[in-house]
Amino acid sequence: MTDKRDLTSAKKALMQSIDDVYEMYIGMLSLLVETTEYTGIDAIERSNKHLPTADDLNPNMKLLNNKFAVTLKQNPEYLAAIHKYRINWMSDPEFVKAIFNTLKGTPEYAAYLADENNDLEESKTIIKFIFRKIILKSHNIIQAFEDKFINWSVDKEVMQGMVAKTIKNFTSEDPFKNKLTPISQDWEEDSKFVQDLFVYTLKNNKEYQDLIAERTKNWESERIAVMDTILMKMAICELMNFPSIPVKVTINEYLDLSKDYSTPKSNSFINGILDKILGDLKRTDSIHKIGRGLIEE
Repeated sequence: MTDKRDLTSAKKALMQSIDDVYEMYIGMLSLLVETTEYTGIDAIERSNKHLPTADDLNPNMKLLNNKFAVTLKQNPEYLAAIHKYRINWMSDPEFVKAIFNTLKGTPEYAAYLADENNDLEESKTIIKFIFRKIILKSHNIIQAFEDKFINWSVDKEVMQGMVAKTIKNFTSEDPFKNKLTPISQDWEEDSKFVQDLFVYTLKNNKEYQDLIAERTKNWESERIAVMDTILMKMAICELMNFPSIPVKVTINEYLDLSKDYSTPKSNSFINGILDKILGDLKRTDSIHKIGRGLIEE
């Protein structure tokens, strides 16, 4: 892919896929908040029964005032993200209703209501239960995310980690003192790295393919997993174009990625081929490291 328009379009799609992870994360936080807010709707429905019981007329509203949810929905970052992505689960209230109705029948919810403690840390326990044991096990909710986000199966673990980190890191009842979990700690720098790695890999695709082909002559091309080839091209690109990244860091990164995204045998295969290519690049003086990149050289 060398056409400038194709490259621009591909880079835009890449950055959109990363933003989708953040939207997925905000959508999940919103679902947690709206589940707590459904307590009020449920209370109204119960009071309007033909023959309401005493409990129907005087329901326990503790979840509605859950400290974590209350603090989150007042957080400026969260409010801005909700507005940006136009997230509103109550446009189809059956999703939230189903979560709440499942929650109502659990012993964990009964124990939560019975506990008079409602401080911020205690409030997180039921939120984590809703997230892990109800939402992530709901076929309809998972299907909704899969329908909206094409990379759900790959990105869901990142999203889950971000939600878990947010719950842990919200330690103040002042909504202005808590921070949402960013895609990375320094997204400005990391964003440039992601885009540069992507562009350089595509622009030099043929060169990197030739380097790989030279060291895989004894392998039938159809036996080499496509993901293995992609990972090796990215590794070669990083070795040649990012002088501040140590060689061993690069090699280890892509070996780790192969464990998650390729075949069981990919790790040893990629390690062997990259080791040979690294030797080739050193012999042709194609690798130049500076600063931190000189570490372990």
